[in-house]
Amino acid sequence: MSKTYNIKRFGNVIELKADKLEEYKALHSDSHPGVRHLLTKHNIKNYSIFLHQFDDGKYFLFSYFEYVGSDFDHDMEQLKNEPENQRWWELTDPCQIPLKNRQPDEQWSQMEEVYHND
Repeated sequence: MSKTYNIKRFGNVIELKADKLEEYKALHSDSHPGVRHLLTKHNIKNYSIFLHQFDDGKYFLFSYFEYVGSDFDHDMEQLKNEPENQRWWELTDPCQIPLKNRQPDEQWSQMEEVYHND
């Protein structure tokens, strides 16, 4: 019998420093298997990051993922405390500019889902 998931979808946004564009792409072109494993371990599936340059020249990253666990806050706290994930953030955080309207203690700003089609 297959497992049924209660999927929650998340979209996030953050600015990318223009001078870090190639570095950020390089980091993700060979993403660390340990980090990918941690996403799965903490019930995150279908994680994607998209890049867009706006007319003003600024770059923004948009992420999408699906959470399939039963306790999002607990899983995210556990993921946050994983040493391999912390090492990854030490590489990626300096490439990013957090938006002002994010939640306290968050790097990326969560976006509101306005439409979804199964």
